[in-house]
Amino acid sequence: MVRGLSLERAHATAIVHPDARIHPSVVVGPYAVIEADVEVGEDTVLGAHCVLNNGTRLGRRNHLYTGAVIACEPQDNAFKGERSYTIIGDDNLIREYVQIARSTGQDSATVVGDRCHLMSVTHIGHNCRIGSDVVMATQVGLAGHVRVDDGAQLGGQAGLHQFVRVGRLAMVGGQAGLAQEVPPFLLAAGSNPAEVFGINRIGLRRAGVPQQEIERMRRAYRLLYQRGLSAKNAIRLIAAELGESGLVGEFLEFVRGSFSSKRGLISGARGGEE
Repeated sequence: MVRGLSLERAHATAIVHPDARIHPSVVVGPYAVIEADVEVGEDTVLGAHCVLNNGTRLGRRNHLYTGAVIACEPQDNAFKGERSYTIIGDDNLIREYVQIARSTGQDSATVVGDRCHLMSVTHIGHNCRIGSDVVMATQVGLAGHVRVDDGAQLGGQAGLHQFVRVGRLAMVGGQAGLAQEVPPFLLAAGSNPAEVFGINRIGLRRAGVPQQEIERMRRAYRLLYQRGLSAKNAIRLIAAELGESGLVGEFLEFVRGSFSSKRGLISGARGGEE
């Protein structure tokens, strides 16, 4: 990292604070604004009108498109101007007018992993934690303290309530209104409210999960959502019948965690996958 940026890599209209720590390979587009407490890793591209506010920590090879805003102050009445961060990993695509807020809480961070694709006008609120290889389609909105695990996909205009969790390789449909937690490997959709409909079979296959493991997950889903059991009774039965290894073990851990979470477990839809 170096302080400042050679003029050859920054457009003449860009405003770059001399205390910003920016790798010399970074490209800065027209009218971009970079504040003082910012770090940007090598081979990152910042499009026109991007804004990197104080607290931005960008890794390597990220591409930010027109109007993206990173580390904006949280839209949270509890925020009192304390030092906090937005930490973003490597190889992310952050499309037009995406907003990623910094967090509430001294020295805390909103975190985005690696290789995510955040499509245009996505909003990620304060204190969110986004894993790697996550896809969020256009106009997804995440309230504060949301967690989205690796490989999850959120459809366009989906809205997630604060403190919601979405498990690994889960898929949430477009315009979903999500107020409860979606376990890993499942499909959720619907706006009033969203419900689960089955397992994310295509996503699991694309991730290279063996068919035998997919069938184990399908059985676990049916026991939890289609037998009319309480969640606690269902997970005892799943553990007894299928064990706790592999995907089923990850699924059970998430469901158990939902018992003490702020939002609770999402319900199943009638007529879901058999």
